[in-house]
Amino acid sequence: MIPTKQEVEEACKRIKPFVHNTPVLKSTYLNELSGAEIFFKCENFQKMGAFKMRGATNSILQLSEEQKKAGVVTHSSGNFAQALSLAAKNLDVKAYIVMPENAPQVKKEAVKGYGGIITESESTPIARENEAERIQKETGATFIHPSNEKNVILGNATAAAELLQSHPDLDYVFAPVGGGGLIAGTSLSVKYFGTDCKTIGGEPFEVDDAFRSLKSGKIEFNETTNTIADGLKTFLGDVNFPIIKELVSEIIRVEETEIISAMKLIWERMKIIVEPSSAVALAALLREKERFKNKKIGIIISGGNVDLRNLPF
Repeated sequence: MIPTKQEVEEACKRIKPFVHNTPVLKSTYLNELSGAEIFFKCENFQKMGAFKMRGATNSILQLSEEQKKAGVVTHSSGNFAQALSLAAKNLDVKAYIVMPENAPQVKKEAVKGYGGIITESESTPIARENEAERIQKETGATFIHPSNEKNVILGNATAAAELLQSHPDLDYVFAPVGGGGLIAGTSLSVKYFGTDCKTIGGEPFEVDDAFRSLKSGKIEFNETTNTIADGLKTFLGDVNFPIIKELVSEIIRVEETEIISAMKLIWERMKIIVEPSSAVALAALLREKERFKNKKIGIIISGGNVDLRNLPF
């Protein structure tokens, strides 16, 4: 069931007081390089540094007073852990966060700083899920999935909705694909607020499960996750995949060297900090730039939470 235009509009109104309407930036150099006119929706300037603040906030706001009292729980090693912690803190709700024991210390510190209550687990998906389930049973907290939940997807949709409100004549909107929550939300806004606009995903060859899922018509998985784009190692879910299948035009895969090069271009030319996952969308456009010549293109810069001690350049 594809969420309605009204549901996206309601999410926009609901979260407006709690999130930033992030800036849309342009770069003459990147326009010349690509041959297109690019509008970057900079979610690296969002609260806690990523688009995930939108979905987390929207989800918590949809809970009943009773549910809010019991708190929320999720499992995440990165941006959603931080987003849910901060969104919960802002709304005076407890947030229980299951993080793999090998998650970077800098991310654990950020979650703690936002008031999240961390439980560490083994790093396998099963271990994380089991731990979250245990907390759910013990505390009565509501589980919120980082990407495979309707209210999260609707919250994520608000980034592209804002972009299309200020630039309604875009031909394409590009977004990176990981767990599918951002691209699903983006494609909803493109459908409802764009005019003859298409949604295109960018995905590393190393974790091309979404590309293969679109081809096969069923959710595919990855054998390995050997990519620098650490935010894109997760796979699609049964809530977001039907939306992606219906509304995303295509997914363009990129090499690791192309991701690093795109990331470096954004840092050097636009003077902004973006994480590798964010650079995947630009890398996808540059890989196929001949096809998009003279088009108006929106790119969702998904986040800027990067470990400065571990840069690829």
